[in-house]
Amino acid sequence: MGSAKARLAGPPPGWAERTDVVVVGSGIAGLTCALHLREAGLHVTVVTKVNIDDGSTRWAQGGIAAVLDPLDTPAAHAEDTLVAGVGLGNPAAVDVLVREGPARVRELMRWGAAFDRHPDGSLMLTREGGHHANRIVHAGGDATGAEVQRALHAAVQRDPWIRLIEHALVLDLLTTKKGRACGVTLHVLGEGAEDGVGAVLARAVVLATGGMGQIYSVTTNPAVSTGDGVALALRAGAEVTDLEFVQFHPTALYTARGGAQQPLVSEALRGEGGYLRDADGTRFMVGQHELAELAPRDIVAKGIHRVMAAEGSDHVWLDARHVEDVTSRFPTITAFCREAGVDPAHDLIPVAPAAHYASGGVRTDLHGRTSIKGLYACGEVACTGVHGANRLASNSLLEGLVFGRRIASDIAADLPEQGEPADAPTNTADAVAASGRLPLQRGMSRGAGVLRSAESLKEAAVAVAAAEAAPAGTAAWEAANLYTVAGALVAAATKREETRGCHWREDFPEASDAWLGHLLVSLDGKAKWEQIKS
Repeated sequence: MGSAKARLAGPPPGWAERTDVVVVGSGIAGLTCALHLREAGLHVTVVTKVNIDDGSTRWAQGGIAAVLDPLDTPAAHAEDTLVAGVGLGNPAAVDVLVREGPARVRELMRWGAAFDRHPDGSLMLTREGGHHANRIVHAGGDATGAEVQRALHAAVQRDPWIRLIEHALVLDLLTTKKGRACGVTLHVLGEGAEDGVGAVLARAVVLATGGMGQIYSVTTNPAVSTGDGVALALRAGAEVTDLEFVQFHPTALYTARGGAQQPLVSEALRGEGGYLRDADGTRFMVGQHELAELAPRDIVAKGIHRVMAAEGSDHVWLDARHVEDVTSRFPTITAFCREAGVDPAHDLIPVAPAAHYASGGVRTDLHGRTSIKGLYACGEVACTGVHGANRLASNSLLEGLVFGRRIASDIAADLPEQGEPADAPTNTADAVAASGRLPLQRGMSRGAGVLRSAESLKEAAVAVAAAEAAPAGTAAWEAANLYTVAGALVAAATKREETRGCHWREDFPEASDAWLGHLLVSLDGKAKWEQIKS
């Protein structure tokens, strides 16, 4: 399902440069793809919004899920993934993920990533929610993302043919007269006038822009996660699907600071024996699911919300006082807690759900191709079909590795000559006043967060409709992306009248086989139904 094309309001490109492939985003998906493209002998330009390591990858604590234990099997990993996806996962995409994943993790280690090991040199493997086997590799205890980002960054720096453009906000996709992607427009801070816009022309474009957690007031996502890639795709007329499935991490450290990135308390802490307790000290997840605190994230988030609603509280408690060597095993979490005045070894940790991961995004096939020729997507911005209605813990970093490699292989196999951009669409999307960012976030958290209903979603729609046009500029373009993605999400969440995975409708509390399918959303806020083909 495409839509009428549009571009962000602003000046035309005043400068241009050429490359073979432009990769937008510098997390695990984007850098993995860039490194494999270089192995194929292609020139690559990586565009990133702030600095190369400011995205979501470095914040990942738990690890990477992959079958590295001889007693584990790809089939078991696939089953856990499909169960978490509640009927909407694509078995073919999941099969690709679990079978190619181990090789990609070993490749990452060859690039320099150092994962935690036992004294005998074997990898330490742990469990996280929804997994029935120990298959999570980690680094620095709970600093896996930081180690992965470090290793990839170092590998990129070693290659002089990867051009890095930092502090650049990508605006829109450029296409040829025949509709093939041929580059992007972008604004690089410090280049030309304050509102100066340029272009990177390329023979293929890869979106790896990460998530959209900043549409909510409470999120674990960094400030750069404003849905830029999904908004670009919507304006370009690409297919975007499953946006209603936003995973709320059950246990962010509760700090009572709205509108800011909330520190994550990894479920690996629960994997090592941490308990969730209510105000009376009762373990409320026992009896709700066979895995108790290690149930899939949507179930744990719902359990926490039920307790919070019953108690009228803003958080519940995570008890890790009995976890052996908790402060040395989880140094990052300990540092965040101590900054908030909590000592995990002696105190209960206040936690609450926060917007964490978008399972939906720009729709792709098994090679990362979108519905627009020459445009690819991987990582959180993409909807590969792996996650379905709810992402299984630690599959996200693996997805970036696997599909980043697949995209590079597909591009290298059939890369056309550089096409010339057609005239820009006459339809423009207004830049939006940045002052509307916080009201939108609050409206989305209230109306389209963990708990949703027809009435709450109407309130969220009102918040989306309150966008006010503003002069072009980076803050206003970013706000426009937030409003664009929020509007598409509200449309899909309103249309899906059931509860499934991380989409929880209070007025439709059960899952329904009639909703075994996907909603494709467009720039005009319409949501088209597509049933799963058997």
